[in-house]
Amino acid sequence: MDKLANPAPGFQRNPDKAITVEPYRGSVIVRAGDTVVARSTRAKVLSEPPYADAFYIPFDDIDFSKLAATEHSTHCPYKGDASYWSVREAGEVGENAMWAYETPFDEMAEIRNHGAFYTSKVTVEAEPG
Repeated sequence: MDKLANPAPGFQRNPDKAITVEPYRGSVIVRAGDTVVARSTRAKVLSEPPYADAFYIPFDDIDFSKLAATEHSTHCPYKGDASYWSVREAGEVGENAMWAYETPFDEMAEIRNHGAFYTSKVTVEAEPG
């Protein structure tokens, strides 16, 4: 295997950690009240036990005019640094409702240019195809 240019330190320390990314076969709609924030038939499902699965939606399928970038960020030793956006329509509840790894570690390159949403802040509807 070729040497990774930007390897995840988490996987180096814990090579048995399992994170999978699979295409979701169906459609995903993200709403804040009656406002559709994202709609996709190209979402991916990221599974990272013990956490709940998360839908990662391509940036092209997210209506960024409904979002506002924030200064909030977090770091994951497996995925990298996450940027956050608030959903304008949701007000205070929608603060930092979407996150994305814009430059993820090599092992998680599949989620580059994809955003995920907190289901406690917006409604995420998944319809199997």
